[in-house]
Amino acid sequence: MLKFIQIISDFAIPFILLAIPAYGFFKKIKVYEVFTDGAKEGFQTAVRIIPYLVAMLVAIGVFRASGAMDILTSILKPVTELIGMPSETLPMAFMRPLSGGGATGIMTDLITTHGPDSLIGRIASVMMGSTETTFYVIAVYFGAVSIKKTRHALPAGLIADVVGLLTAVIITTLIF
Repeated sequence: MLKFIQIISDFAIPFILLAIPAYGFFKKIKVYEVFTDGAKEGFQTAVRIIPYLVAMLVAIGVFRASGAMDILTSILKPVTELIGMPSETLPMAFMRPLSGGGATGIMTDLITTHGPDSLIGRIASVMMGSTETTFYVIAVYFGAVSIKKTRHALPAGLIADVVGLLTAVIITTLIF
């Protein structure tokens, strides 16, 4: 079975790269022109989201450089110990809704410091896969389509992040 999955994995991307132009050819679609039009539209979208992206990155930099993350971590340490969450993972929990890159940096540091098979390394890894970059998504994607009122998107995203974080801690602690 593993050999079969490996064969499929080896041929999946080349198959897709050949199948899409072949499909376009048989449907009489000018694949190259459609591709370049899409690339042009993607570039225009990228230019539209740059202000939102810059604002988000500045806010993250201010949050980390001001020491706010360290203060918040020290305040919440007693609470996290009650639920079995190592306080070392708190910076990751705070950064993940803000920035995937920042969270990856924190996770890498945790894994380097504590090891990939440690409880802290495993919790950080599961947190990374169980949560979303909520503020980044709202800032960039909503900004790209000029949505100013996010309504329930932010609370729903943050609730999902908290559930993902808590579930990551509980499941990882139970399994390991």
